[in-house]
Amino acid sequence: MRNNAVALFFLAPLVAEFLLGDFGINALFALVFLAPMYGGGAILIREFARRTGRGWPTMLTLALAYGVIEEGLVTQSLFNPNYAGLHLLEHWFVPVLGISVPWTLTVLAVHTVWSISVPIALVEHLSPATRTTPWLRVPGLVVAGALCLLGALLNVFGTWTSDHFQAPWPRLAGAAIVGLALIVLAFRWPHRETTPGTVPPAWQVLVLTLVAGALFRLPDATPTWLNVALMVLVFGGLTVAVLRWSRRDGWGAGHRLALAAGATLTYAWHSFFMRPFMGDGPVVTPVSHVVFAVLAIVLLYFAMRATPRSPEPHTITA
Repeated sequence: MRNNAVALFFLAPLVAEFLLGDFGINALFALVFLAPMYGGGAILIREFARRTGRGWPTMLTLALAYGVIEEGLVTQSLFNPNYAGLHLLEHWFVPVLGISVPWTLTVLAVHTVWSISVPIALVEHLSPATRTTPWLRVPGLVVAGALCLLGALLNVFGTWTSDHFQAPWPRLAGAAIVGLALIVLAFRWPHRETTPGTVPPAWQVLVLTLVAGALFRLPDATPTWLNVALMVLVFGGLTVAVLRWSRRDGWGAGHRLALAAGATLTYAWHSFFMRPFMGDGPVVTPVSHVVFAVLAIVLLYFAMRATPRSPEPHTITA
């Protein structure tokens, strides 16, 4: 089971940064700096959820907390008006909070879904026999925690070296409070048994996820108000639908994989519209997009092969 943890350790940054298109294939050395925080964080979230007998509502909430902590305290991109020279706070800036509404919604959704949840779901589907069981003992958790902390410190140092930005302490305190509140909330979700009811077939869930992903990733050239409306509609609507369906006894492994596959394929096609921050080049960039997209499809194929075909009894938190 330690192999699953190792796979998650490297898959999290590969999905979060390389499949997205932020890094080219010739920048794989960056995994040394990216894997500790992404991979360590994903492992800790997954292990603490499964060790306490909880599942996706808890992991998704912890993933959101991870996003708040990374972007609010580590890189501070939520508050930095010139983070990486991208001017991310230009639209719908809220002075009292020091954040931009569209950037905050975007980056927190990205971390919640793609940086943490998708890698966890894919690795769990590759090993269905251990899907809900812990993968590490206490020493392994300590190592994962140390790596996550090391990764966070590396990112703090790297961001400071690049931007020399320090957010005011009230905003940092606010981000810390929100992150802590989300962690507490994650372990307060009630266990609820499933109820009779029908659910759409897995292929329809896949199509719905692909459409939602397209609506989320396409609005780069749309007006800000439409951008925000699409993000709220997509994530709010899909979240409500999945919460309702997952309570019914027809919901199963195929549906969970359909959600993960739709999100993975969304990053795969969207990467072709991205220019890498590192590893860019007239040849290496399109080659990188093709290689990572193909690897993602291969991974989904093996996950599909390993996924049980019949729905299994479960609770809403599993």
